[in-house]
Amino acid sequence: MAILSAHEAGHFVAAWQHRIPATLPFFLPLPVMLTGTLGAVIGMEGARADRKQLFDIALAGPLGGLVVAVPVFIVGLMCAQPTDASIFSMPLLATWLLRLIRPDWPIGQVLSPNAFLMAGWVGFLVTGLNMIPISQLDGGHVCHALFGKHSRGVARAVLLGAITAIILTNADHWVLMIVIITFMGVDHPPIRNESQPLGKIRTVLGLGSLAIPIITFMPEPLMLPGLIFVR
Repeated sequence: MAILSAHEAGHFVAAWQHRIPATLPFFLPLPVMLTGTLGAVIGMEGARADRKQLFDIALAGPLGGLVVAVPVFIVGLMCAQPTDASIFSMPLLATWLLRLIRPDWPIGQVLSPNAFLMAGWVGFLVTGLNMIPISQLDGGHVCHALFGKHSRGVARAVLLGAITAIILTNADHWVLMIVIITFMGVDHPPIRNESQPLGKIRTVLGLGSLAIPIITFMPEPLMLPGLIFVR
């Protein structure tokens, strides 16, 4: 909950700084899920934002979530114990943190999950999903701020790539998300002052942020028992 709160707080504070009306975050409970929640959302008049404002508000959420998720995951690594099998896969960021915090453990070491480790894991997964550059996800907002009308081509290429990957790998657990994104609309809606220059600093930061889903997203979050936890 702290990670999700930090994520939404990032959006809220950035919107407040830019004087874009926004509500406080509210959580969507879903007891049947492992996390107990479907996430958190804030209401915001996004159509009033220009390119710079859209960029700042969109990226502030994932960065805020990572600021909490990374130290929480590190605490989980420090408390973790080796085990024989796990059903949880890990993203690149987690493997880098493991090698930094526990260099004495061999590559491929399986870890026994604990509360901190799992909280950080969920934080990474949520951040990775949100930063996929498509539709009205945070990554879609950042992509539109970066590329303007050309973000449509990026979003459609990402959707086509995702569908192809699902078919080739039989990853049917992602079909529902593809359906939801399709109903949301693959293309980003128009914003105010589309022609406004984004600026060099935001452009560099935005291009770098496109790597966030690569290092935090897990195509196969859950694996069959017996497969390694950290690759």
